[in-house]
Amino acid sequence: MSGAGATKTAEIAAKVEAFVREVILPYEQDPRRDHHGAPTDELVDEMRGLARAAGLMTPHVLPDGGHMTQRETAIVLQKSGLSPFGSLALNTNAPDEGNMYLLSKVGSPELKERFLKPMLEGRARSAFFMTEPAGENGAGSDPSMMKTTCKMDGNHWVINGRKAFITGALGAKVGIIMAKADEGACMFLVDLPDPAIRIEHVPNTIDNSMPGGHSEVTIDNLRVPASQMLGEPGEGFKLAQIRLSPARLSHCMRWLGACIRCHEIATDYACKREAFGKLLVDHEGVGFMLAENMIDLKQCELIIDWCAGVLDSGSLGTVESSMAKVAVSEALMRVADRCVQVMGGTGVTDKTIVERVFREIRAFRIYDGPTEVHKWSLAKKIKRDWKAAQ
Repeated sequence: MSGAGATKTAEIAAKVEAFVREVILPYEQDPRRDHHGAPTDELVDEMRGLARAAGLMTPHVLPDGGHMTQRETAIVLQKSGLSPFGSLALNTNAPDEGNMYLLSKVGSPELKERFLKPMLEGRARSAFFMTEPAGENGAGSDPSMMKTTCKMDGNHWVINGRKAFITGALGAKVGIIMAKADEGACMFLVDLPDPAIRIEHVPNTIDNSMPGGHSEVTIDNLRVPASQMLGEPGEGFKLAQIRLSPARLSHCMRWLGACIRCHEIATDYACKREAFGKLLVDHEGVGFMLAENMIDLKQCELIIDWCAGVLDSGSLGTVESSMAKVAVSEALMRVADRCVQVMGGTGVTDKTIVERVFREIRAFRIYDGPTEVHKWSLAKKIKRDWKAAQ
């Protein structure tokens, strides 16, 4: 990162941090939530209005529409993640951040004007329709088993299938749908809502920071103009790879910010609360947990920076982002768990965000690829590399 670029990034990150701490933190106790505790669109729109007024809407996207580098993005998104509501207010949240990144890279000028522009302005939420129901030979999180189909009919594609755990589908205005044609996987942009896309169920989940929850969806004879396909028939998986590694890493960036905040809260608690004749922090069992948090948080910061550098070099970073996703999600789980433990009974209540972040990080170990799937993928690479070396 150049000196001028580093200075500008630091300035933006400082403004983002101040905005989150001073303006957004009070919203964490706002009662406007949906059926399972996620913020309503009314609440999100109100916070985004404040971010827009502060000149901080989508702060990682440059005025000319280009993106910061991944290393620069990491600094800004970490600050936006200091509150679970920070990324929502600033439009750096999933799945929108990843969807905006993809469209900026592969969308035509017409598709960018129609679909990307309102997303960048924070006026439209989006959803990425890839994961399918598991069981009964369903694809689950394995896209190679995709059952959703698309077939040409005149100048339209007709899509049929089922999707599951589609984050933000309820209330979204833009959808990116993955389906399988004879040529292979395809990717389409669609306006939402659409009567051919039925939200069957929005389950209650352990996490609740994302508006709209994680829907189960049926797609029934959805007609999409051929002009709304991204790329060419059969390029769906190739395009998905452009999105998945950066989006996977941006999850790590945001949740690192959240766990830094949890560590601050637990530290403040331990340095004020007395038990058995001395401050909690002076009890070795508590002080050591906070010390271990420091180590894990720094390791997360460093592996995120390393992986971001790989992506900035032009590599897809598939292997590196898998390594980062495993290392960061598991380390942050340890951090969040220690924060709950340090705070005892208070740590499992809603008096602070610690309990909420603990639940979010637990889900993060599964979303964007469970730890075990990434380890399996890495083990396959180890075997391939070994064979190649013989």
